Amino acid sequence: MGISKPNPQLDFSGIQTYSAAGRTNLVRIDTLKIPGVTPFEDYPAPELDELAGRIALARQNGRPVILSMGAHVIKCGLSRYLIQMIRRGIITHLSGNGACSIHDFELAYLGGTSEYVPTAIEDGSFGMWEETGRWMNEAISRGAEEGFGYGEALARYIHQNPDKFPYREDCVLYQAYLHDVPATYHIALGTDIIHQHPIADFSAIGRASGVDFHTYCDSVSRLDGGVFMNFGSGVIGPEVFLKALSIARNLKYPTFNITTANFDLIDLGDYRKNIGYDDPNYYYRPRKNIVNRPVSRGGKGWHFCGDHQTTLPSLYERLLKRGL
Repeated sequence: MGISKPNPQLDFSGIQTYSAAGRTNLVRIDTLKIPGVTPFEDYPAPELDELAGRIALARQNGRPVILSMGAHVIKCGLSRYLIQMIRRGIITHLSGNGACSIHDFELAYLGGTSEYVPTAIEDGSFGMWEETGRWMNEAISRGAEEGFGYGEALARYIHQNPDKFPYREDCVLYQAYLHDVPATYHIALGTDIIHQHPIADFSAIGRASGVDFHTYCDSVSRLDGGVFMNFGSGVIGPEVFLKALSIARNLKYPTFNITTANFDLIDLGDYRKNIGYDDPNYYYRPRKNIVNRPVSRGGKGWHFCGDHQTTLPSLYERLLKRGL
């Protein structure tokens, strides 16, 4: 028997939003880490030295260095490290999930980001920020209409409305835009706070993120001799990378001489050893999709276990010592 009517739909028009002005933020512009100034604990691993050498060689040869990330890189206060790596020509492509773009965007207009969730979820106020939801959805919808991707749409909106974004110098996606570095965002619908806003246009969000995926695939198709790094994205980053790599190889692009590295808090032990379905680490996507499977016919993959506040500055300093 067929279904006689469509599935029920919840009306979002009555959702109440709140101004983010005066909100308590766990991450602020004045607490961002400053490269060369803010002290950090070095990550003492010879493998990190080898990775830095491969990154330096890739850039010397004009090969890509793609940095994929989860939102905690921004939430750890590391925006200025990413911006310096963009300005120095180390990163040639930046990618992230939707939360990355939101925290970055909020820092640009508000000077702070990361609300306190445990109490906000109790009354349904979590994520209901008028400026974040309205401005980002406006930017994405406008950009989608003009054929731009998600990241470029946000950057163009910031560029066109400078008075709204007094802290745009510390906005990673905006600085990437100014330096002709693609910043792409790969969206899972329903995962981001801007999807809660009454004006959210999911067709525009999907279209803009789809444009970004094509841009991302173009960068991955050029990855032979290059480096792919993933900082903290446990699902979106590794899944998008594996699909893009399959597309590149399907189209016969040479993508076997590659270097991959995953950075996260999880300890995988001997991460190059074959493990079975009975081992929980088997289901950790970066282990398969970044560290091992992409380099099965050449190249090399690593997993670095550590806090981003330690691993990213440590890698950055090693790159500076190599002249980047």
